[in-house]
Amino acid sequence: MSDQYKCIAFQGELGAYSDLACRTVFKGLNTLPCETFHDAFQAVQQGKADLAMIPVDNTIAGRVADVHHLMPGSDLFIIGEFFLPVRHMLLGVKGAKKEGLKYIHSHVHALPQCRKHTQSLGLQAHVHADTAGAAKEVAERDEKEHAAIASSLAAEIYGLDILEEDIQDEGHNTTRFMILSPEPQIPEYEEGIDVITSVVFEVRNIPAALYKSLGGFATNNVNMLKLESYVDPQFQAASFYADVEGHPESKPLQLALEELGFYAKDVKYLGTYPAHEFRKSG
Repeated sequence: MSDQYKCIAFQGELGAYSDLACRTVFKGLNTLPCETFHDAFQAVQQGKADLAMIPVDNTIAGRVADVHHLMPGSDLFIIGEFFLPVRHMLLGVKGAKKEGLKYIHSHVHALPQCRKHTQSLGLQAHVHADTAGAAKEVAERDEKEHAAIASSLAAEIYGLDILEEDIQDEGHNTTRFMILSPEPQIPEYEEGIDVITSVVFEVRNIPAALYKSLGGFATNNVNMLKLESYVDPQFQAASFYADVEGHPESKPLQLALEELGFYAKDVKYLGTYPAHEFRKSG
């Protein structure tokens, strides 16, 4: 798939876990760092990048904020998913030793994910916008008392030493990413092939609207993998994001989506894509 692409956008500094995900899935592609998720979406919309790699969930931190609000209005489509096991590294400048550290720098989510280890070292935490940005600042400081929690890729990019590997408290720490494109890439319909279809929708202001909207998935034996709600800025309307198993050409999913349309409004198709092999590992 990567032969037709040249560049993929992500949110964060070079060396962020999103950057690592890009390089893992699309080896050889140029990666484009963006300050915000909105900037990453815009990079694809404006043709600065062919694709975007966007995190949506983490097994410890939960849902990634902003992404589900941005996706419906972006006119981008999900063409794939990727699960990245998060391996946090303790990074220091050349010559630094764990015993001499006083300060630890990282993202607001990464710091508590390594709390046991940093507390055992007695380190004072400093919060940064992302892990790679923290690694970059530690490299620029060039002070042996300062360390960062970041990826092995960040260590390579910013010339830092890995003082210790895998310092995360939980071994199951995994982030799910969505791969976004300006055009949908629907896999060919074939029995037995595991694919996921994603949609967003609003429910009508009637009693039991959500129950009725989802009834078609149950009666047509369509498995729902994920359902999340979020509200508009005025708290007036609830929207829902759903991942379901199935191909749009399959009769059960067609019937389920048809029934969804009776009770929901503004149903927006986000994409159909192969289920990642990580799902089978459980």
